[in-house]
Amino acid sequence: MPPSPRSSLATSFNAIAALYAAVRPGYPPELFAMVEEFAGRPLDGADVLDVGAGTGIATRLLAERGARVVAVEPGAGMAAELRSALPRIPLVRGDGEALPFADGVADVVTYAQSWHWTDPARSVPEAVRVLRPGGALALWWNVPDTDVPWLARQEARLAERCPAYRPPGFPATVAGLLAPFGLDTRSGTVRWSRTITVEDRLRTLGSHSYLAVMSAAEADAVLSAERVELLARFPDGVLVEPFVVDVTVALRGSAAVRG
Repeated sequence: MPPSPRSSLATSFNAIAALYAAVRPGYPPELFAMVEEFAGRPLDGADVLDVGAGTGIATRLLAERGARVVAVEPGAGMAAELRSALPRIPLVRGDGEALPFADGVADVVTYAQSWHWTDPARSVPEAVRVLRPGGALALWWNVPDTDVPWLARQEARLAERCPAYRPPGFPATVAGLLAPFGLDTRSGTVRWSRTITVEDRLRTLGSHSYLAVMSAAEADAVLSAERVELLARFPDGVLVEPFVVDVTVALRGSAAVRG
């Protein structure tokens, strides 16, 4: 059976893992403060499973916050980058739909930029199973702030030119998907930005799955067209890249939810 389109997009990151590690944005401290507020506990000293950890961007920041983190990553290429960057962080090969952990081992399960690659009907019960009573499932996405006109226009062009384009973030209301599981959810947003070069903006675009699955010639054509657009807007070759981090935290009650 051929892989599903979602599976093909998800596994495309393994071939570009080094690029992903080099150019993808991190997360602001305010995000982790919001997670702590919604979870009702500090990350410092918490047992955290960072699922879909990728190259370890969030894993590192969680550890710096004082969490005892185990990274969970299914992809060989992404896991290799994580192991190289964070050799002291425990790394387990696995995915969120069948977590290779015993019941009740975690205070927090995090999905940084990765929950949309899972089937919530499987990943939510699995997260709840491995959480301790009162534990928190924390999901977040860095998404371009399309209230900014140039970014909105760029996303529209990418949607037109890339057949596998996916809108940033999660394509449905996260809290609504969690509601059937009886979880207490809170959601919020954090705005932040970083200053980068036009070339790094193009490299960041190239680290997205919808470009990674295109042929090299097709992807180069898209990125060349974007270079023209960006340099017309930012002739000095430097831009401010604004983000909105969408955050949802769901608390597990005293009884585990079964799928």
